[in-house]
Amino acid sequence: MAELSGGELIARILKQEGVKVVFGIIDGTYFGFYSSLRKNGIQLIGPRHETSALHMAAAYARLTGELGVCMASNGPGVANALPGVAVENVEGNRVLLITSARRVGIMYPDRGGTYQCFDQTGVIRPMSKWSEHVPNFGRITEMTHTALRMSWTGRPGVVHLDVPEDIINTKVKASPSLLSKNKFRQTEPLHPSEDQVERAAKMLLSAGMPLIHAGSGVIHALAFDELARTAELLDAPVTMSWCARGAAVETTRVFPMIDVAMNNKLRNDADVVLTLGSRLGETDWWGKAPYWRHPSKQKMIQVDIEGRWMGANKPIDLGIQADVKVFLQMLNAKIARARVPSRKTAIDRYNAERNRERAKLAENLKDDSSPMYPGHMAAIARKVFPDDTILVADGGNTTIWANFFWDVRKPNTILSTFKMGMLGAGVAQALGACVARPKSKVLCIIGDGAMGFHPQEIETAIRNKLKPIYVVACDRQWGMVKMNQQFALKPIKTLIKKSLGPHETINADLGEIRFDLLAQSMGAHGERVSTPAEFKKALERSLAADKCAVIHVDVNPVKHMWVPGLIYFKDMHKEPKGK
Repeated sequence: MAELSGGELIARILKQEGVKVVFGIIDGTYFGFYSSLRKNGIQLIGPRHETSALHMAAAYARLTGELGVCMASNGPGVANALPGVAVENVEGNRVLLITSARRVGIMYPDRGGTYQCFDQTGVIRPMSKWSEHVPNFGRITEMTHTALRMSWTGRPGVVHLDVPEDIINTKVKASPSLLSKNKFRQTEPLHPSEDQVERAAKMLLSAGMPLIHAGSGVIHALAFDELARTAELLDAPVTMSWCARGAAVETTRVFPMIDVAMNNKLRNDADVVLTLGSRLGETDWWGKAPYWRHPSKQKMIQVDIEGRWMGANKPIDLGIQADVKVFLQMLNAKIARARVPSRKTAIDRYNAERNRERAKLAENLKDDSSPMYPGHMAAIARKVFPDDTILVADGGNTTIWANFFWDVRKPNTILSTFKMGMLGAGVAQALGACVARPKSKVLCIIGDGAMGFHPQEIETAIRNKLKPIYVVACDRQWGMVKMNQQFALKPIKTLIKKSLGPHETINADLGEIRFDLLAQSMGAHGERVSTPAEFKKALERSLAADKCAVIHVDVNPVKHMWVPGLIYFKDMHKEPKGK
């Protein structure tokens, strides 16, 4: 029997789980926890803001397939973490948040007037997957195991364990029996039945035009090779949800979400759809006509780790609750020797139409004026950076520009907050990506509005020797909102003039922040450019600098508002008329 704090006990359990890194800001209220990390082989990386810890942990989890762990101190630290909790739970990333709380006896419930105190679990519970506090030392092991069990059960999300400061810091004589993870939770992925796989195979092999629709469940299951093999065996096209960008290398058979019109066509042509790890939410138009074929003429196979989403938004013909990777492995074994008709002619036709649309868009890259045409940021960077570069896209219009001019050449190499559209999250996501993939380059293309939320994390990069390159699209306005205002206030003039005067919109314009100089003040490499030629050279110099770099890019503010596919983004927020 030895003396150990509750925090050290938690650290030991995390070591058993295989956790290698924790993200968070230090504080005396959980000294017993973070002071025990190093001795248990766990690295502590400290950002400048607690919400950044959530985004770093989430990016780490998404890119590695492991659990992302972060921490926040009671009261204001937990309050600062709340935006990250909301975002990363909605995005479906596997994160464990460990927080301190005030000592037992003055909190849960609050005695009244308790310093740095609010109902932390009560606030976090509805915005997370699970949130509970530890009532006494004797339940630490049990409740930490429960938190880990919840982290690995069903759809990923944020799980929260709240530990009072006296429990996490006070040393107690104990002889804990630490269990390996297979002793307190299921470690084998959820398998479908042989009958389900057989039925799915028959439906897909008898289809005239099968379609595979990938959701973010493919990414969380790390089922990239299996997805590519299924598409090859079925000779079937692949579409994906917005948040599943990166689930497949974008070959001639794969049609990412930026090919919006082609996605709609494919989803209407298909008579059998294999939906993998997707709820068919709003950005998939709820699976409804006219964006999808009517259910009476289209069979749907839905595979998901979470049973409650089966047929929730689009009727299904076969629902399979299973790990996507395991399901695809079993399916591929069933259909490996099957003879399927060649769909090359149809897929070539889809590609020809897609290429015509992309060629129209590429024509704009001939624009080498100053301030810069926004499409150059991703287009030039794609030529300069290696295929395995992690792209982080952040900001309203900036995210759209980045996605339209960047093609995915390696699976699981793109990060954003596709479901929440959270401004500023990309700054920390890029840092989490650097930790998860230390041998890969990390590029964050971000708007000046979004960069203004968390520019202090540049110092975090320098301090931790992380080397992301931030490309900041500077148009000095809330561009996406400004465009909406212009159409709401003066639609005719907007269509004719392309932009309204500075006094014709409401609080839509911003002052300038010199992000290049701000970066330099924190020890990073910083440059300012406004033409494609300057930008390419700046990217090359930033890579050569071998440290965190920030390129302030002056983009044309009017052109920046008129993003590709604007009509589709406006249409997305309307309820489809079909049933």
